[in-house]
Amino acid sequence: MSNQKKRNFQIDAFKHRVVVDPKYADKTWKILEHAIHEIYNHNASGLSFEELYRNAYNMVLHKFGEKLYNGLVVTMTSHLKEISKSIEAAQGDSLLEELNRKWNDHNKALQMIRDILMYMDRTYIPSVHKTPVHELGLNLWRDNIIHSSKIQTRLQNTLLELVHRERTGEVIDRGLMRNIVKMLMDLGSSVYQEDFEKPFLEVSAEFYSGESQKFIECCDCGDYLKKAEKRLNEEIERVTHYLDSKSEVRINNVVEKEMIANHMLRLVHMENSGLVNMLLDDKFDDLGRMYNLFRRVPDGLSTIREVMTSHLRETGRQLVTDPERLKDPVEFVQCLLDEKYKYDSIISNAFNNDKTFQNALNSSFEYFINLNTRSPEFISLFVDDKLRKGLKGVSEEDVEIILDKVMMLFRYLQEKDVFEKYYKQHLAKRLLSGKTVSDDAERSLIVKLKTECGYQFTSKLEGMFTDMKTSQDTMQGFYASHPELGDGPTLVVQVLTTGSWPTQPGVPCNLPAEMSALCEKFRSYYLGTHTGRRLSWQTNMGTADIKATFGKGQKHELNVSTYQMCVLMLFNNADRLGYKEIEQATEIPTADLKRCLQSMACVKGKNVLRKEPMSKDIGEDDAFFVNDKFTSKFYKVKIGTVVAQKESEPEKQETRQRVEEDRKPQIEAAVVRIMKSRRVLDHNNIITEVTKQLQSRFLANPTEIKKRIESLIERDFLERDSVDRKLYRYLA
Repeated sequence: MSNQKKRNFQIDAFKHRVVVDPKYADKTWKILEHAIHEIYNHNASGLSFEELYRNAYNMVLHKFGEKLYNGLVVTMTSHLKEISKSIEAAQGDSLLEELNRKWNDHNKALQMIRDILMYMDRTYIPSVHKTPVHELGLNLWRDNIIHSSKIQTRLQNTLLELVHRERTGEVIDRGLMRNIVKMLMDLGSSVYQEDFEKPFLEVSAEFYSGESQKFIECCDCGDYLKKAEKRLNEEIERVTHYLDSKSEVRINNVVEKEMIANHMLRLVHMENSGLVNMLLDDKFDDLGRMYNLFRRVPDGLSTIREVMTSHLRETGRQLVTDPERLKDPVEFVQCLLDEKYKYDSIISNAFNNDKTFQNALNSSFEYFINLNTRSPEFISLFVDDKLRKGLKGVSEEDVEIILDKVMMLFRYLQEKDVFEKYYKQHLAKRLLSGKTVSDDAERSLIVKLKTECGYQFTSKLEGMFTDMKTSQDTMQGFYASHPELGDGPTLVVQVLTTGSWPTQPGVPCNLPAEMSALCEKFRSYYLGTHTGRRLSWQTNMGTADIKATFGKGQKHELNVSTYQMCVLMLFNNADRLGYKEIEQATEIPTADLKRCLQSMACVKGKNVLRKEPMSKDIGEDDAFFVNDKFTSKFYKVKIGTVVAQKESEPEKQETRQRVEEDRKPQIEAAVVRIMKSRRVLDHNNIITEVTKQLQSRFLANPTEIKKRIESLIERDFLERDSVDRKLYRYLA
């Protein structure tokens, strides 16, 4: 390559000076001005847009852009002042029509002018920071037409009057309204807001304030809510037809404030038609409407929730403390379930399954169910009733539904351990009497309880089922090893593990000789096959089937308790027996003996014995005979024992005492667990932690927790801090 020096090229400006005719600018502007006049006068068809564009182009090119721009402003302004006069002259409703027509003309004219002056728009205007042609045209329209002193107020009043007429039921030209409102929006959001939206919202607030006052005086709550809903929907529809979409929130806020927020409490508490009446009468539509309207305003839903909660708590309190309801535990629980179903339906159908309402419902139920200390017992009695007879012929799905409902009530109980005590007693009676409708249903409920409360809660209940199964196998083994017993009385023994079953005071009674011998054989067999075990007979829990022949030879099979069997067998060897003789021969406890004699001598249709003197109660001087005249249309006759379904007061006290005793080791175990992990803890925190740990089973009493802590200190599990007496230390 050559190392020649590179040559620099330079382009010089054109030396020849272009001379422009001094009158060029005026002449050219006159042409353009004439064209603008023609455009505004609808004579644009004769114009050559190409020529006009070139003229405007040349003016800008020759530095006459300012003259062109200023001339445009003056010309457009003069035309708009003329237009303003013709709009002002329009009478009544024709104002909007004239305004709309002139606005459309102005827009068309503006489009043509912008096309002619496109070069100025692109080059001159940005360089001197002036307003572009189209925007200039809109601003001039705003200043000369919309903000004209003779048009501005009149336009605003006309628009508001049309809205008012539509609200009062008249049909208006929505298309025209839409065009005018769109014009205001095209002129800038501030024009729309200042010239229309602000006064529109003020007038609306005034309108709805007056209307709501009128409605609330003459309508019930349901009707008022319908009117409020209708008005809201109308405003939403109005926005979609001819207002700016941003106005929807603002006008809705006005309607919500004036028609709902300002009258919220009065609506909710309205006499004979407020929220409480809607709840009582299951007015799902009205409740749903109230929910949907109130959710739009601050504190709306909390107002509904508070009124519903206080009403529900009061209703529930009356239900659980009503002495009439307490007479029938099954009916009592059914009422609770009905109440729960009712409010569940309201929340799902009317309150959009709102979780906050569901929580309020749950806390209300928990509150009033625990006001009645017998709720755990009654729920267990309800289960007992259903599993004994109430679920016969019911499908598996329906059984599950009923059990789930029971579990729902069970969750509200604070004293779940009390329920467990009663449930265990009732389950024991069902299993031993063979009265359970379905083993599957029984096991299903135990699985549910296990899921809810853990293995510990149900381990003993499961043990009861295991004992029943083992007992069947034991009986088969017993009879297999004693084939000679085939002809005599049949014995069925349930061998119950002491820890798993409810403890019953073992009161022995004198069994008939033939039964006593059979029981001895079973004892020998059982103890021979199981080492290290002890058997004690629970005759008070047994039943018997005995065949009886009455006066005229009629035969019946009687299903009786073991105690009743012992009494009836005495009459094989005697025609007449006094109360004292029966008591001496059987050694049945007094209360049980009186009940069993009462059920055999005083119950119509079951009176296999008769007594002298004839009375409802059993006295110590009464005498008993076999009732030769006893008849029944059934061959098998079940003679129940006269018992109270609910516990008597002393029994209740005894159960409560047993529950309290069972709680002590649980509280102590919880205290030790907590202290073992925390080492040092103050009194209040221990109380809180223990209550929290045990709440799935029962609500621990702080006084009882304190007593258990004292007991643990005495036994050297814990010690008090030497300085701060409220501080405890764990002793390993």
